[in-house]
Amino acid sequence: MKAAVWYKKRDVRIEDLPEPVPGKGEVKVRIKWCGICGSDLHEYLDGPISIPVDAPHPLTGKTAPVTIGHEFAGEITEVGPDVTKFKVGDRVISETTLACMECPECLAGNYSHCRNLGILGISGFGGGLAEYTVAKELFLHKIPDEMGFERAAIVEPLSVGFHSLTVGKFVPGMTAVVLGAGPIALGVIESLRACGAKTIIAVVRKSIRQEYALRSGADLVLDPNEVDAAAEIRRLTGDLGADICFETYGSELGPKIGQECLRSGGTLVIISLWSKPVPVDLMATVQGEYTIVGSNLFTYNDFETVKTMLCDGRIKAEGYITGRIALDDLLEEGFGALSGPDSKKHIKIIVTPDRSLL
Repeated sequence: MKAAVWYKKRDVRIEDLPEPVPGKGEVKVRIKWCGICGSDLHEYLDGPISIPVDAPHPLTGKTAPVTIGHEFAGEITEVGPDVTKFKVGDRVISETTLACMECPECLAGNYSHCRNLGILGISGFGGGLAEYTVAKELFLHKIPDEMGFERAAIVEPLSVGFHSLTVGKFVPGMTAVVLGAGPIALGVIESLRACGAKTIIAVVRKSIRQEYALRSGADLVLDPNEVDAAAEIRRLTGDLGADICFETYGSELGPKIGQECLRSGGTLVIISLWSKPVPVDLMATVQGEYTIVGSNLFTYNDFETVKTMLCDGRIKAEGYITGRIALDDLLEEGFGALSGPDSKKHIKIIVTPDRSLL
């Protein structure tokens, strides 16, 4: 089978590999579509970041080269021993998480905090940028009959955004700020609109992504290069500030604007992944009694909720998919497009090993 295999920075190869065989509690999936995640792109451009290279991953025991990709939707073609909830022919999506299910966090139900946490397609297991992959029954979800494979493939990134509302303790009627308008930020905006935010303000530099933010449900977009975004948010809220802010910039500017735009007692939710430490104004945190909380991945219920909201139209995700390409064209039309001069035009590029779907 064809698969996208990561060897090192700027070295991903489309290779022929043996088809995987499902083990105990696993299924084999024929991939229909797989989204390119920001983590896939960053591993290609700057890796290794999370891909195990020098030492085996503690959960999978694997090191590079690895087949990448985790935002996939497909059809089960084979089930391994002890699989009871799924059968051949089922249409499925899988959570990203690989967890030991034995450590205290897993046993408490918080498997996204597993002490040996792995990521499908990153940690040496699975990999959806291929013709086939294997996935664990424990993390599988059935695709509703009314949902196509394309929309099913975006449940995973939208669930990351939705989960941040849960950890931020969002309640309907809040005024919310979203810093950024990439795939995860747009998922946050979609979720805020679906869950009853009073006002949604997106802070986005001038680009087509300002339009994407408005289309996703933002009431207003501010360009931090043209205005003092935090001061303008305070002015717009009668000098109170926002109730909650979601940070997806991944730069020092994010936490700074986030704290400055919040009301006393407000919450800053950090979703970005960071390659180095950044300064945080702890005195302002104390004086404002701000809550700063991180949001990582999602839960089983997040997946199910987003799936339902996509089906009933509460989450629309119109225009979320901005490109459809063949697996053979991943490097140029996928990674190249997402890192090139027109990268801001793209939200989610999805990939298929089956050219008949294009």
